[in-house]
Amino acid sequence: MCEQKTRPGLITVDAFLASVDPARRDDVDTLLQLMHEVTAADPVIWGDSIVGFGAYDYTYNSGWQGTSFVTGFSPRKRNIAVYIMPGFETCEELLDRLGPHSKGKSCLYLTRLARINLEVLAELVSESVEIMKSRYDVRMPKSKT
Repeated sequence: MCEQKTRPGLITVDAFLASVDPARRDDVDTLLQLMHEVTAADPVIWGDSIVGFGAYDYTYNSGWQGTSFVTGFSPRKRNIAVYIMPGFETCEELLDRLGPHSKGKSCLYLTRLARINLEVLAELVSESVEIMKSRYDVRMPKSKT
């Protein structure tokens, strides 16, 4: 069976953040704080470019099993991808109030946080985490410090 590609990485969050484009750094710091406050979990690097919060195990009908993060983000050249794992079916009203964005199946793409309503973004992340908790055995690890 194939090995899962996106899993907790070997680098630290601090090391990853040090590599982020300085033009994106303020947005990344804001998202890091927002997601840490909403999830109460410590961030972990997944793969080589995703800052993830929490974890859950899943099994597809095919029998394929894996582990993924509950929510997170990835700073990219063109935008920042925010991962809303349950998708967007239940949050159209929030998206209408968010500000300029585009979306994929579980990715919310933002160009600049200055153009986004951060309270709405926090509500969107919170709602998505609660949906994931209702569907899966979610783990939200916190450091002991």
